[in-house]
Amino acid sequence: MKRNISFSILLAFMLVFSCVGPLRAKNIGVPAECEDVMLQAFYWDSYKDQSGSDSKYGRTKWIDLWRDSAMINAYFDLVWLPPSAKAGTDGVGYNHKQLSNQTSSWGTKGKLMDLIATLHAGNTRVLADIVINHRANKSNWCDFEADVFGKDTFQLTEAHICSDDECFTTSSSTCYGSEVHGAKDTGSKFDGLRDLDHTSEYVQTWAKAYLNWMKDTMKYDGFRHDMTLGFHGSYLGMYNEASEPYLSVSELWEGLTRQRQHLTETDSNTMIFDFQQKYELHKAIVNGNYQLLKKNMNSFRGVGLERYAVTFIDNHDTFERDGYGNNQYAGQYCDLNKADIKAKILQAYAYILSMPGVPCVFWPHWKKYQSEINKMIEVRKQAGIHSESKVLEETSGSYAYSGTIQGHKKKVIVRLGKNRDMTIPAGYWKCVDGDHYTMYIEVGEGIDEVESGKPQMKGQKFIQDGKLLIRVGDKVYDVQGKVVE
Repeated sequence: MKRNISFSILLAFMLVFSCVGPLRAKNIGVPAECEDVMLQAFYWDSYKDQSGSDSKYGRTKWIDLWRDSAMINAYFDLVWLPPSAKAGTDGVGYNHKQLSNQTSSWGTKGKLMDLIATLHAGNTRVLADIVINHRANKSNWCDFEADVFGKDTFQLTEAHICSDDECFTTSSSTCYGSEVHGAKDTGSKFDGLRDLDHTSEYVQTWAKAYLNWMKDTMKYDGFRHDMTLGFHGSYLGMYNEASEPYLSVSELWEGLTRQRQHLTETDSNTMIFDFQQKYELHKAIVNGNYQLLKKNMNSFRGVGLERYAVTFIDNHDTFERDGYGNNQYAGQYCDLNKADIKAKILQAYAYILSMPGVPCVFWPHWKKYQSEINKMIEVRKQAGIHSESKVLEETSGSYAYSGTIQGHKKKVIVRLGKNRDMTIPAGYWKCVDGDHYTMYIEVGEGIDEVESGKPQMKGQKFIQDGKLLIRVGDKVYDVQGKVVE
């Protein structure tokens, strides 16, 4: 009798699972309680020589980043690199021609692998910029270079282009009116390049092979996915399941409602750049409306999804295209040499480097304000603030904001605005103080050993084995305030 009951239970389970399909993994590419800080190590056209105005924040070819790797290793856990494949005329790489050819405007495949190995030696992971929504042609509208990923060769053709791509409706196109094409686009169209049909099993196999090759051969750790508005999120979830990146972040330049839909489509297998928080933060700082920064703000934190948020102030696209103007602090035409713009940018970093999510620092900002941003990163690391940290208390008033954040090790208080409270809270040290921003960290072991409890650690700084160390008297500390033996 007992044997029959067990068989009945097993049969019931089999019937249930045969109805709902296989269980899918969740949170692939979404590290739990992640303490990482990310650096976007490029901006538009930063592969160019420094003689031109396009490179006023420093060139960022592979060899240049390799030279800066010791300082990058000292402060950043993740580095987002630009598209590294052979590309068309826009040398940045978003119009790639051959993904398996990893020599680009940024440098050779060998220099790229040297850079990745050096960053890994300093315990910094590396994210590849993945562009699989669209593709550039080889010699006419509809022909492509072959990709060779290990033993597998892939040749995309017009059969893998979405049927509503302009190549089939433009009379000058070499495939105008062709009856050989893929299915309709599952997302928004991308004009100028061929939109790929992700409903195609061949395209899916190609994409999975590419991502695994980038991990296994090129040694990338995770992915920044470009233009994910261009195809249904279920395919992104599928590709991340197949490749299992350490961290995945999706570029979906949309509002919160559409971003939440995208997260659901991926089965929660990616993080997303929190564009809405960027814009709300901008309005709060420029207009002094700090109420926008409280928990009810229209962002991932406002709806309890901070674990999936990568927060940022600017990136290569917004820095080139968003027309905020000189009197603001983000987007096109910003002069980072202006004191008022600097003050607003650093106020914004004080916020995102104190808050949950994974903060991403933009290369031009870091190069211009490295000392100030590094101090904020040190405080975040000393407190152990992570992607799921809780904001315990928030207040906002006339031109002022205050938030208390719980890290793995300590609490941090961040205060913003010209009318912010400047008194030092009991049990805290004032560790960062600038124009309209102040950060305080809770007193405790380790940090309060450094220069009478000040976490700025103003002793002699030096790099050893790719790590930032600080000598204070006869002791040497790491960036978390721990004595190095």
